[in-house]
Amino acid sequence: MIYVGIDLGGMSAKAGVFKDGELILKERVETNPSDGFQGVADKLVFLAKSVTQNAGFSFKNVQAIGIGSPGVIDSAKGVVAKWGNYNWIDVPLGQEVARLTDKKVYLTNDANAAALGEAKFGVGAKYKDCLLITLGTGVGGGIVLDGKLFEGFRSAGAEVGHTVVEVGGRKCGCGRCGCFEQYSSAMALIRDTKEAMEKAQGSAMWQVVEGDINKVSGSTAFKAAAQGDKTAQAVLDQYVRYLGEGIANLINIFRPEAVMLGGGVSNAGDALLTPVKAYVEQNIYVDTDYAPVDIVRATLGNDAGIYGAYAYALQREE
Repeated sequence: MIYVGIDLGGMSAKAGVFKDGELILKERVETNPSDGFQGVADKLVFLAKSVTQNAGFSFKNVQAIGIGSPGVIDSAKGVVAKWGNYNWIDVPLGQEVARLTDKKVYLTNDANAAALGEAKFGVGAKYKDCLLITLGTGVGGGIVLDGKLFEGFRSAGAEVGHTVVEVGGRKCGCGRCGCFEQYSSAMALIRDTKEAMEKAQGSAMWQVVEGDINKVSGSTAFKAAAQGDKTAQAVLDQYVRYLGEGIANLINIFRPEAVMLGGGVSNAGDALLTPVKAYVEQNIYVDTDYAPVDIVRATLGNDAGIYGAYAYALQREE
């Protein structure tokens, strides 16, 4: 069976063609808000047809198309209910791609798609219940229970980045204060790293960025801490505390078999995973001797979305 999985982003869309569970070929096109709704839909149709044909298949043999899109998604209707970056409100993206291709099209949130992709084809494949938390510009994520994607009422659930870890804390773009993503995203780590550097001019973090604070990244504090820098270690200790608290909260609610960490910060590997595991072990409600929870690094990287869009189409076809 041939399927197409599409991962729509703010600057590009990627598509993969799958046959019997195997990714055969992937392609991408640039996207931007000026394309408008119709322009984006047209590009997705072009991309779906192009990747299928370049993989050596006839588009008429495509069973269905899955799409992961940013924003609040009404997956039952195939509608982007709200996507702030593109100023989209109630945009029938899935419906339009279905009309233009004469194919069944299944639309879900991009973070949900990534979670399902990791759960089915990545590090989560051996678990029935798992969560994905992505540590990038924000904190995204998705929840897979009993092998199925959990979306919540009208697909509006699983917004893990907007759970609160610090009541009355930093203002979030969503309008609330103290959200998980204000303390555990890559942007939050970069902000905290810069603030610490400005207070500690002798920190090794300055050497890591060659004296240019504009070069600070999510890896800066990790590199300096590995050299024994105490300021960098303090930044990481705070970061781990908030990240661990957010993860512990989610574990206490869903009790998955595994929590998968993705996004740029997860590239730190054991330097991040080891202290996070220790914090979570000490702060979850039910002892891990009874109900163990693995905390692992996601493995699909930028391909998680196309795998997940494909997996979502399969799930909806069942």
